[in-house]
Amino acid sequence: MKRNFWAAAVLAAGTLLTGCAGGYAVGYGPPPPRYGAIGYAPGPGYVWTDGYWNYSGRNWAWVDGRWARPPRGHATWVRPEWRHEGRQWRFHRGYWR
Repeated sequence: MKRNFWAAAVLAAGTLLTGCAGGYAVGYGPPPPRYGAIGYAPGPGYVWTDGYWNYSGRNWAWVDGRWARPPRGHATWVRPEWRHEGRQWRFHRGYWR
């Protein structure tokens, strides 16, 4: 029983760390992006971060864009994206540069 517990814990930790490393891959690409009005920034200094398709289980789910404040002055947002790499599509998370 203890062996199964530790095996599951190691698997879960590996899965979490892999997700933090930059993304995951699927065999086919996401649907086309959604477009819409973004409205006005809630205050000075806010930046719009685009929405993206997230793959969860066997389904694609749209994650809405949002207004965010950069973590430091002059930071720019690099949007998340799906890239076709070899035979798979790999997700690259958005980040502040």
